[in-house]
Amino acid sequence: MNLISRPPSGAPAGPPRVLKLSASDNVVVAVDPVDAGVSAGGVTALARIPRGHKLAVAPIARGEPIRKYGQIIGYAADDVAPGAHIHTHNCLFASVVLDYAHASAALATNYVPDADRATFQGFRRDNGKFGTRNYVGILTSVNCSASVAKFMAEEVRRLGILADYPNVDGVIALTHGTGCGIDYSGPAFDVLKRTTWGYACNPNMAAVLVVGLGCEGFQIAKMKEAYGLSESDVFRTMTIQDVGGTRKTVAAGVAAVRDMLAIANRKTRETAPASELMLALQCGGSDGYSGITANPALGHAVDLLVAQGGTAILSETPEIYGAEHLLTRRAISREVGEKLISIIKWWEAYTARNNQSMDNNPSPGNKAGGLTTILEKSLGAAAKGGSTALTGVYNYAEPVTGKGFVFMDTPGYDPVSATGQVAGGANILAFTTGRGSAYGCKPTPSIKLATNSDIYRRMLDDMDINCGDILDGASLEAKGQEIFDYLLKVASGERSKSEELGYGDAEFVPWQLGATM
Repeated sequence: MNLISRPPSGAPAGPPRVLKLSASDNVVVAVDPVDAGVSAGGVTALARIPRGHKLAVAPIARGEPIRKYGQIIGYAADDVAPGAHIHTHNCLFASVVLDYAHASAALATNYVPDADRATFQGFRRDNGKFGTRNYVGILTSVNCSASVAKFMAEEVRRLGILADYPNVDGVIALTHGTGCGIDYSGPAFDVLKRTTWGYACNPNMAAVLVVGLGCEGFQIAKMKEAYGLSESDVFRTMTIQDVGGTRKTVAAGVAAVRDMLAIANRKTRETAPASELMLALQCGGSDGYSGITANPALGHAVDLLVAQGGTAILSETPEIYGAEHLLTRRAISREVGEKLISIIKWWEAYTARNNQSMDNNPSPGNKAGGLTTILEKSLGAAAKGGSTALTGVYNYAEPVTGKGFVFMDTPGYDPVSATGQVAGGANILAFTTGRGSAYGCKPTPSIKLATNSDIYRRMLDDMDINCGDILDGASLEAKGQEIFDYLLKVASGERSKSEELGYGDAEFVPWQLGATM
């Protein structure tokens, strides 16, 4: 990364700063706005270039590739002169032929010796896993029981019951909009079943009550049979029809939760190795700085976590499209790389069936922030994954059983994507944003990383760490260490900004596949 025209410290303000990210790039990124007629990056701007947007620094003939990060991000719609603003009006999306070179990069992780490994204070579960939070959850099998689940949680709060259980982080009702009118032998049912049970098993859950209506397609009894489950002091189920209606079910649910709270409260934090952390990686409201500041800084934190023996989950499959060849090279085997590509092919067919394009992402907000095509967005998004070997590829909400850097297939829509990661076992989450996403997650704490200093200052109540100072000279390595250190603090109980605001109850959004009948 080459920062062009940055004045020395203490010097008067110089020309607008721009970044050239690779020697082969024919564009630079404006760190500061560049007015028309002003020189930057060795050329004179022909139009105003907003910050985060791209400026051509070489002539680009019609149909020729436009390069950023040393990779193709699109093709010139017409001849482009040096100094032109490169954006949606003159940069076209087209699929790129990529060399996947499966498992070609020999990546060896330098693990931190056991005696020197970092620790956090977590809640040990009976299966040996550690939670970063201690919640009692009320889950639902169908939308028809959603209100009753919420009534239960509201009644617990109204009665002030939690005051007697200081070791419990809260009682949360996580509801959804499906559970009936779906193919009960198809992927829609499998995903919902897997997601529900994944949340029940997440190490941040101390105990779970599952509430159904009774006649729905997603039968609780079938879920229990599929996973070999039986009722216990930390896993209870009930249906509104069997209990006898709304009021009786709410009363029975509150009584069950009260019993579970007493059990959950017995858990106290104890020292756990950082290898017990499973970090979900998310980016939302991305901008032209995301792939330059917060995402690669988070990637460095991922490398630190993997060196500790921990796990990090990269997801949002539509947002690695065009960058998947950078991941297949890092796969530990050809099989792992090919599984990732099979998922990419599924998404191409999925969008085609629905008369869409993979380039429907970036969003309008992403484009306002300087991102032009999905290829550009993906190259920046993939930087969250750091530089270590890709050890596994998982389906949506599938339990993540391996260690190291892994990938999970999810949509790019953040709440749906994060729901799959938490169902997979993530006990902490890091979320980068340049436009200012308002998001939080329960039962897994979410840490917000701002890509630029402006959004950090404007949304100080939402943002935990400012990565915008990388544009002013802070190193990616130092910022990655700052992120890693903060992950340990939050894992040990320090509340993130989104937790302070109360986010997380409404962000449980399982992926809905197939037809609703």
